Formats: sequence, structure tokens, C-alpha cells
Amino acid sequence: MSYKIVVDSCCELPEELKNDPRFQIIPLGLQVGDWHIQDDEDFNQAEFLEKVASTPECPKSSCPSPEKFMESYETEKEHVYVVTLTSKLSGSHNSAVLGKALMEENGETKKIHIVDSKSASVGETQLALKAMELEESGKYTFEEIVEKLEEFRDKMITYFVLDNLEFLKKNGRLTGLKALAATTLNIKPILRAEDGEIVQAGQGVGVKKALTKMAELVAEKIEKTGHTVLMISHCNNKKRAESVRDMILQKTNLIKEVKILDTAGVSSLYAADGGVIVTV
Repeated sequence: MSYKIVVDSCCELPEELKNDPRFQIIPLGLQVGDWHIQDDEDFNQAEFLEKVASTPECPKSSCPSPEKFMESYETEKEHVYVVTLTSKLSGSHNSAVLGKALMEENGETKKIHIVDSKSASVGETQLALKAMELEESGKYTFEEIVEKLEEFRDKMITYFVLDNLEFLKKNGRLTGLKALAATTLNIKPILRAEDGEIVQAGQGVGVKKALTKMAELVAEKIEKTGHTVLMISHCNNKKRAESVRDMILQKTNLIKEVKILDTAGVSSLYAADGGVIVTV
């Protein structure tokens, strides 16, 4: 069966898939002061981080319109899978759902499934590539793939360590956090996605110890998920991402594939310079 996978731009696709006709990226908007851009193929991370560093206002993001999603569904492909940012932290998922409703109001019917990733960044990537894998296998019906995607999502884990939590705080993305380590003491929290919200999973004194603890937590969880593809996204610090990869691989032999990706616009905004995100 022919298919299409639609993702919002918080999803980091591997370079070889960015222009693949099976995928379409719906950009979110980014704002730094009075500078407005789309998080699309023209996103320049270095320019963006420079703007953020030199602008006193907190950077912000805005979700795509329902019409943008609706347009992406207007395809000859028989199956459409949509992967969005967690609905607990972004309006992107709601826009995707409204886009489907608009399409149905126009009398058009198509098999479309919208997955709330309950994650972000490479959490979305994991789901998008899983949808591709299941479709390409040719073994499953649309309904079976939907069921397997939801099961995969519910077992998936996402951890991250950031140098700077200010943008998450100021944009109201840390409301689910019951306790937060004091950054003035150089205690770095290890954060985790739990049912689409951000919770604290641990902490370390300094970034290096926090990353080491995060690697331990990921390795401990791998056997429970049954997942074998490790994805790491980083904001302008590939060396740090590679260090996390090596620490995880030293602690488990279950990983069959590793992908290290650089953050696109939305993830660059919230992860901030130096942030590392891990999913398995």
C-alpha cells in the first residue's frame, strides 16, 4: 500500500530522508525578539543561536495552522501517518487533528492516523521511522500498524539534559515538574518525558555527571522497552552526544543501531546550546 508520513518540524529526520517523498515536514514558527522565521529547510542553527544569545527577550515557537496539516493530507497516498509534538506542551497535535476534521468536512475520506508522540525531537523521529519500517515490511494492515505504533510510543523513553532551562521555564513547559534542582549550585537535573509532560528523573553535580547518570538510566530502561534503535539529538555539541552514546553502549549490548542528529529549530530553541536528548 502507498503511504505518507507527516511530521511537525520538532522531528529531526536523518539527512537522507529530508527530501524523501514519503515524508513531509510541517514547520512551526520561531520568534526571537522581532525576528520571525519558519522552522523549515532554510533553518540555520548557528544564526538562530547567535540571535538568541544577543536578544534579551525569550525566544518562542508557534504551532502550524490546521490548514497546513490539511494540505499535507491531500495526497494520492492511501495511508497517512502523522507524528506531532506532545499535546501536553504544544498545539501542534491539536492543529493536526483539526486539519483532519476540516478535510472530512469537505467530504474527503482517507486513512489518516495522528500520533501524539508524548515526546519531542528524536522521540518523534523514532515513531516516524517505525511507521516507515512497518509499512515497508508489507506485513501489516493500516489498523495493525496504528496499533503497533501506539504500543511502541507507550514503551518509548525520552531523557534529556540541558545546560539552560530558562526557555523551557519562561515558555511554561516545566509546569509538570514537582521539584527542580538549584542551578546556582551547578546541579543539573536529568529530565524525562512522562505521559507527554516533563518530569525530573535524577540529577548530577555538573553536566558531565548528569550525562553519566542519564546514560545509566537509559541503559537500565532498554531491556524493558525491547527497543534496539538508540537516537540522540544534540544542539551544537556533537562531541557531547557521542560521549553519551559511548557510555550507553558500554552499559548494554542490546542496541543494534545508533543515530546521532543535530536539533532543528524548535528543539534548538528549547534544548538550547549544548542540550542532549536521548530516546530508545
